[in-house]
Parts: sequence; structure tokens; C-alpha cells
Amino acid sequence: MIKPTPTANESERLDFLLSLNILDTMPEDEFDSITKLASSCLDVPVSLISFIDKDRQWFKAKTGTDLCETSRDISFCGHALHDTGVMVVENADKDSRFFDNPLVTAQEDAIKFYAGIPLIFDKKYALGTLCLLDMKPREFSDKDEYMLTQLGKHVEKLIELRVANQKIKLQQEVLVEQHEKLKEFAGVISHDMKMPLANIIVTSDILKAKYASLLDEDGLVYLSYLKDNSMSLSEYINNILEYYQSDKIDANDRQEFDVNELLENIVEILNIDDKCEIEFPEDNHIISSNRAALAQIFLNLITNSLKYNDKDNMTIKIGCKVTPSKIYFSVEDNGVGIPDDMITKIFDLYETLGSQDRKGNKGHGIGLSMVKKICEKLGGGIKVKSKVGEGTQFDFWVKA
Repeated sequence: MIKPTPTANESERLDFLLSLNILDTMPEDEFDSITKLASSCLDVPVSLISFIDKDRQWFKAKTGTDLCETSRDISFCGHALHDTGVMVVENADKDSRFFDNPLVTAQEDAIKFYAGIPLIFDKKYALGTLCLLDMKPREFSDKDEYMLTQLGKHVEKLIELRVANQKIKLQQEVLVEQHEKLKEFAGVISHDMKMPLANIIVTSDILKAKYASLLDEDGLVYLSYLKDNSMSLSEYINNILEYYQSDKIDANDRQEFDVNELLENIVEILNIDDKCEIEFPEDNHIISSNRAALAQIFLNLITNSLKYNDKDNMTIKIGCKVTPSKIYFSVEDNGVGIPDDMITKIFDLYETLGSQDRKGNKGHGIGLSMVKKICEKLGGGIKVKSKVGEGTQFDFWVKA
């Protein structure tokens, strides 16, 4: 018997094989289906996908045998690693490498025929084989070799997908870690900035009240400018905190509530004046959902409808439709509208229209991104349609 020799790049090959995290894993349908197909198409009783470890060959998929592994010293596949094509042993009893091999001389299920195609990754790592076994000698035609080669390529594709999936998983883990660090950083910084900003706002009011008679017109403008910008920065910080806190929303945190009552509470909070007419849904619905999360969505959308409206008489229409699987809402206004080239961007974090609101301020590009995230957290989504100068309609839905 001739023992198989290590490959020329054995150390690197083994390192790569171990990096796949495939050895000793549970069966997978994708691999099992190939051995079943190989046995069926090529009419052989046993088909295996083997991976060659340092001292053993381990079978990731097998058809026609219960064996999980054998010693590498007696493996046929260890020899096949050195081939560039299919290695065929039509009669093991007459092959100098195998005639006295324990797998060939066994009393039961002795191997007499072998055909294996090496599984090569990145054109340099022969990891194992897709192989066929029979307990009697047989011929193996060029057509058979072609079929086995093609099936081997499918196994190689599965290995490539496994490597790609591992890279994606690693990237996802890195992104999650970075996101958590960013969230923590944003929380700390935002919290630390809130008090100084509040002091600046209060101080500017005190200065204006106490020293207004000593300041000229420019001085008063500067004080107002200082307060307005501090207020804008404070709102920006609050938006950042709300955005990252929305990660904690739980779709299973449900309670039954009246939709119109929720909307009435929001309108009361916003203290909307007589120049705005708000139409609630015609049919009042009692729904079960995350009340606080839906309130946050409506608060953002209604606030935007008020802020970005240039009409003397503003209108906001709110709709609600309940189905067994989803709850659909709409918020439609007669505001300034959204340009076509911005429709696909408005839900991106920090993306703004660049235009000023009703009070001359610019948005921070956080609110709609947060709304989209909350909708998705609740098992739904959001879309928008708009026409510049005529108005905008947001349609969103959540899981019922």
C-alpha cells in the first residue's frame, strides 16, 4: 500500500480548510443533494464529499454509507488531491497503490472501484474530493468523467458561497460593533451638550431682558441669532437621541388603543392654530400595536406637514385602514412638496431637501430616517408620493 503524500502547500491548505469552519458540521441539504445526484446519475452505490484534514478524511455529505471519516493514510481521496482532473481506479485489486489497502481487502463492503475529482478553491487549495465508490470493478467513460467534473464544480461553488457568507457575517459583526460604539458616543456627547446649550438659551433671554435698553439693533439681532441657533442645535441633539433610542423599539410591546384619540393627543401637544385643518380617519379604529412608536411616527410626519407648508390655509388628511395582517396609515398635506430627484433620498440619514421651513429654518435629515426605521421595526414600511407646490402624501404600514 502506498500512503498519500501531503500537498505542496499543505500548511496553507490546512489553514484555509480550518478557516471554513466546515469540519464536523451537521449535514446540509445543498451538499447532500449533490452526492444523491452523483449516485443516481452515475449509477454507483456510494458517493461522498470528503475534506482532507491533517490525519483523516471527513465526509461532509454521503450517500450509500454510514461512515463519517477514515484515516488519511488509507484514503483514496488523499491521492486524488494531487490530480488536476478525475482520478479513476477501475479495479483496486490491480492498482499498486491500493491492492493491499484495508479498505480494499476488507471482508465486507470492500472498495474495488474509485473515481474522485479534487475540490479546488482559488486555484490553489485542494480541500477534498467529490468521489464515487463501488464494491465491484467497473469502467468509467469520458462521459462519466465529464458528469463528475461538472458536479465537482457545483461543490466548489458551494465552498465559494460559504467563504463569501463568512466574509459578510464578519462585516456585519464589525458594523454592529461600530454602530453600538457610535450609538454610545452619540448618547454621551448629546447628553453632555444639552445642559450647556440650555444655559446659553436661558442666558441669551436674561441678557435681552436685562440689557435690551443698552444694546443697539444689531446687538439685539445677534442675541436672537445666538438663541435661534442654540435652539436649532438643541433640537438636532434631541433628534439624534431619539434616532438611536428607536433601536430599542419592540414590535411585541403592544396595547389596544383608539387611533383617533392618539391623534387628538398629538394635535394637542403641537398646539396647532386655526390656520390648519386636520381631518382624522372617517372610521375610528381600535388597534393593537406599539402606541408610543406610532405616536412618534405621526408626530414627525404631522410636524413636517406643518413646517414645510407655504399655504395660508393648511390641510392635513390622515387615513387608517385595518386588515387581518397589516394596519395602513396615510398622512397627506397641501404643502410645498418634494422634488422628484429627492423622493428616493429623503429617508436617508442626514439627507435634507435643502429648503427652509415655514419659520426659515432648515431640517437636520434625521426625522424621516427615524420614521422609516420605526416602521420597519414594527414589521412594516413607508413610501411617499409628492408634487412640488401641491403637497405630499406619506403612506406607511405596520404589522397588525
